Amino acid sequence: VQLQASGGGLVRAGGSLRLSCAASGRTVSNLDMGWFRQIPGNEREFVAAFRRGPSNTYYADSVKGRFTISSDNAKNTVNLQMNSLMLEDTAIYYCAAATRGRIILSAVTSPSAYTYWGQGTLVTVSS
Repeated sequence: VQLQASGGGLVRAGGSLRLSCAASGRTVSNLDMGWFRQIPGNEREFVAAFRRGPSNTYYADSVKGRFTISSDNAKNTVNLQMNSLMLEDTAIYYCAAATRGRIILSAVTSPSAYTYWGQGTLVTVSS
């Protein structure tokens, strides 16, 4: 499975961005998918995920109500709609995946639970 993240960029605080993660080698319907973010020098931080289907979504408290994870089976992509962006959302965003059903509920926020990773896309939120 290969993942290609895109959609990052520079946005003003309060604005929106939509990240996309294109999967190849397997359909997203057969994957558990997640988004993580990382500031250089810090640990990778969980943002959002779905597990055992896109209706089972999980969010970090810091993004709940502002970010939405979704899948597009026709395009074989997983998207992260980010609204009301804040300065502290600035980071490199990574999409990650594992075979559907492999991630146990207690591990959905853990980077080590995911097998496949995209290359990252930079999101910069300015004041």
